[in-house]
Amino acid sequence: MANLSRMTTKRPLTFAMSVTLSATLLSFASPASAQPVRRETPAERHEEHHEAVRQERHDERLPARTPPPAWRAHPPGAHPHGPVVRPHAVRVLRPRAYRWGEHPWHHWVHAEFARPVYYWDWNAIHGVTCTAEDSYGDQYPVSLSTFAGFGLENMTTVEDDALDRCYEESGGDPNCYLATCAHY
Repeated sequence: MANLSRMTTKRPLTFAMSVTLSATLLSFASPASAQPVRRETPAERHEEHHEAVRQERHDERLPARTPPPAWRAHPPGAHPHGPVVRPHAVRVLRPRAYRWGEHPWHHWVHAEFARPVYYWDWNAIHGVTCTAEDSYGDQYPVSLSTFAGFGLENMTTVEDDALDRCYEESGGDPNCYLATCAHY
């Protein structure tokens, strides 16, 4: 009789273990888990890294831009810097369009400079193009479609992108400067 009671207690335990093992094996064999494990490619990791850098750059604190003073025309006469004469034709590269938040060029940590003052009707602007120029006279325009709420505080980013493109595509010319910005 003692032998029989031991046998009956083993069977429910064996049955419970077999049910658990069967359920576990079925979960591994189910179609949902049969999908291959997708590994991240190096290109995806690279893009993820650049997305983090873009977001970090977009979130960085830019210096405050003060509104422009009242407009006053400059005195008549020659340009205060004298005529710009180059021994060769100025080359204007193809404009590079990009979206807000993208920064296709590495950020050039340039010296701070007096930023332009804009007398624009910000609500009527659909796009902005800023052009930087290197020491040879080559010009590097960048274009951005604007959005509702785009204004003076956003121009610092566009100006910096033009300078970044100039510095990167000119081979690191440290004399790149912001030549002009226009809107349409």
